[in-house]
Amino acid sequence: MTQFFTTILYQPLLNLLIFLYNIVPGHDLGAAIILLTVLIKLVLYPLSRQSIKSQKALQDLQPKVEALKKQYKDDKEKMAKEMMALYKAEKVNPLSSCLPLLIQLPFLFAVYQVFRTGLDSSSLGLLYPFIQNPGQLNAISFGFLDLTKVNLVLAGLTGLAQFWQTKMLMTKKQPAVTGAKDENMMAMMNKQMLYFMPVFTVIIGASLPAGLVLYWLVMTVLTALQQLLMFKKNKKQEAVAKS
Repeated sequence: MTQFFTTILYQPLLNLLIFLYNIVPGHDLGAAIILLTVLIKLVLYPLSRQSIKSQKALQDLQPKVEALKKQYKDDKEKMAKEMMALYKAEKVNPLSSCLPLLIQLPFLFAVYQVFRTGLDSSSLGLLYPFIQNPGQLNAISFGFLDLTKVNLVLAGLTGLAQFWQTKMLMTKKQPAVTGAKDENMMAMMNKQMLYFMPVFTVIIGASLPAGLVLYWLVMTVLTALQQLLMFKKNKKQEAVAKS
């Protein structure tokens, strides 16, 4: 299984990173990581698009879900049936936000391995014959950033980007639903998640090499921009439909 993972995922990503490192001006590893992140985002775009749509749909549907939980709190079987009917009526699959993420996990783990070990020149033995071996990698990016060391500034910026991305999913004001169970508690949970994820991101980012955190930062910003464009497009479509 390890050999399969290395051959199918890790090695191609490593070779692509080194290829980009060879062609970018000044052989800047940070620029190569940014380009690789953009390419990965393009490949995963359909999956992330579906995941974003599903997350937003589930978020918007939460008050109705809580109302059903209160209405049928003493009848779990009836509650399950009514919730499935609600999801069907609203054309929302509660698992559709998780499935794209699960599919991406092996790929993302390979990316993690590339940035965790691939920045070491000893990994260059896995290069394909047609990829030029640079001999060694210069881990100093943009003239000042050591991608092999922890960088708290990058970790903080990644946390802020995560806050922006998470907040965007919660910006739409939820309609009031009569009888909804603990709407204030749900709002409080959403608020806790809004701050928990960025803090968690900073804590984890502060323990990782800057090369991996740079990838995380760029990917988060690209995902947030994708969300922004999707939500703006949806608002325009809703406005046209109402007019």
